[in-house]
Parts: sequence; structure tokens; C-alpha cells
Amino acid sequence: MNLQRQIGFWLGTALIFLLFLFVFRTILLPFIAGMAAAYALDPIADWFERRGLSRMAASLVILVIFVLVLVVGFVVLVPILANQLAAFIEKIPTYAQQLQHFFTSFLNNTRFGQLFSIDQEQLKASMGQIMSQGASWLTTLLQSIWSGGSALIDIISLLVVTPVVAFYLLVDWDRMIARIDSWLPRDHVETVRMIARDIDSAVAGFVRGQGLLCIILGTFYGLSLAILGLNFGLLIGFGAGMLSFIPYVGSTVGFVVAVGVAIVQFWPEWPWVAVTVGIFVTGQFFEGNILQPRLVGRSVGLHPVWLMFGLFAFGVLFGFIGLLIAVPATAAIAVLMRFMLARYLTSPIYRGRTAIEDDE
Repeated sequence: MNLQRQIGFWLGTALIFLLFLFVFRTILLPFIAGMAAAYALDPIADWFERRGLSRMAASLVILVIFVLVLVVGFVVLVPILANQLAAFIEKIPTYAQQLQHFFTSFLNNTRFGQLFSIDQEQLKASMGQIMSQGASWLTTLLQSIWSGGSALIDIISLLVVTPVVAFYLLVDWDRMIARIDSWLPRDHVETVRMIARDIDSAVAGFVRGQGLLCIILGTFYGLSLAILGLNFGLLIGFGAGMLSFIPYVGSTVGFVVAVGVAIVQFWPEWPWVAVTVGIFVTGQFFEGNILQPRLVGRSVGLHPVWLMFGLFAFGVLFGFIGLLIAVPATAAIAVLMRFMLARYLTSPIYRGRTAIEDDE
């Protein structure tokens, strides 16, 4: 098989896979979630196997724990966050007006506004417009997430189908990998295995490590802000932790929202605002110096900008299913691009005829 046919074959396979995702995107959620769960839990099943359990027994133990955690999350955590989200959406316009009043008053009573001769009326109008547009955008975004998530995520399918899919895939994981390996083209089996190992290393390092990091940060931020007494603290903290799946985005968004709410709620008692800032500073310190190096590592190879682009691109193309597959797909594309770049740098196209004649 020549190079053109190989390229055509793999491009055709990729297009068929993308077409499959697009056609069946409305029913794939529990299956994709089950596959993701099986992939994430496979090392735990291997750990149980090394300690004497059969693959079936290990999968059953993991399934029971997984279902218990899932049920507790939906029964306990989801209703609390849903109620806080609905109340927060209603409060956004009020918070925007109060923040506008705070900043304009702050500038009126400080030398900064006098020093730079700021037109207070123009400033107030500009800030009012910015706050109004920002509040409108945030309200629309949260309402779309709330209504879209309620319509899209079928609770019954997630609670029933996802654990079943995860269980069967977990039991047969090693056999599936061996079967897929037997289908690889024999002339390029080692190359494909090398690429697959690189993709697995990137995906496993990021998804498993970053996923655990998000849970730890979300728990820390949520509990800390709730103990502080910040309005919607559990929602803001948990959301900041989950958004930490995109490096720097979760902490930035959570910091801005939490400090804004703290200013409206606590001012002029500024020490409580300082404590809110300190919570995020502490979280960032532990994330950057302890959690990130230990859980994710520094050799994953996923740049934050590339990751954000992948999330936006797959989210636009395939909706919520696209968000689920965005990280592994983005990691796979990144590995393939690095492989193609390495091949290009050793090819006659890059080196030219002079370099080839020197080697000969």
C-alpha cells in the first residue's frame, strides 16, 4: 500500500468516525460516559487483580463503589448546586448594579480619579454598560447551561446505562485492547503501537490526573467559601474546581466571581474579602507546587491554548458529547501532529537534496 492509499484510508476512517458521532450524538452520552469511566478505572481493576481478585470480581467491586458515589452525588450534591445556580442567576443583575455603584464610589472617594481627571458621569455610564452587558451574557450562559443540561442529561440513562456500559467494558478491557491490536496493519504495527502509547500517556496523565485535581480543588474551594459564609460559595467553589480542567481558566473565573460576590456581601468589612482572595491564592499555591506536579506531571504535552481550542471546536461540532471527547481527541491530534512533524524533519522535503547527498 503506497503512501497516498494509506493517507486516504486513515482519513476515510476518521471521517466515518466523525460522521458516526454527529449522527448519533443525541444518544451517545451514557455510552461515552461509560467508556470514559472504564478507561479511568482500568488501573484500579489492574490493582485489584494484582492482589488476587479475578477481573470479574474486581470489576464488580469497582462497579458497586462507582454507583454509590454516583447516586450520592446526584441525590445530595446536585440538588444543592441546582438550587444555588437558580438563585445565583436571579441575583446577577443585582450584583452587577451593586458592583457598579461600589467601583464608581471608590473612584470618587480616592485620589486616583482626581489625579487622572476621570469624568465621573462618563465613567458611571461606561461601567453601567459594561456591567449590564457582562451580567446579560453571564445570565444567558448560565441559563443555557441550566436548561440545556436539564434537557440533555437523562438522569435515568446516566444512573443505569453508564454503570452497565462501564462494567462490561472494564471486564473486557484487556481483551478489547488485544483484539484491536490484532487488527493493526502488520507493516506498521510498531509505529501505530508507539503512537497509541504516546496518546495513552497524554490522555491518562491529563484526564486522570487533572480530573482528580479538579475534584480536590472543587472540594477545597467549595467548602472553604461555604465555611466563610459567602453567598453561593459552594456553587462558586465547585464550579471553579471543575473549570480547572482547563488550566488557569477555573481559578481565574472563580476568583473574579467570588471576589465580586464578597465585595457586594461583606464591604466595608474588607478582611472577609481578603480571606476570599487568600482562599484562591492558597488553592493556586497547592495546585502549582504540589497537586499539578504529582497528579498530572509536566510532560503531558497539552498546551492550555490547544486544549481550550479543542474544547470549543468539539463543543460547537458535537455539543455536550463533543466536550466529553474533546480532551482525548485533542491529545490524539497533538500526538499525531508531533509524529508528522518528526517525520517531516527527517524527510527530503525538509532536509533537501544537499543533506541527503552528504549522508550518502
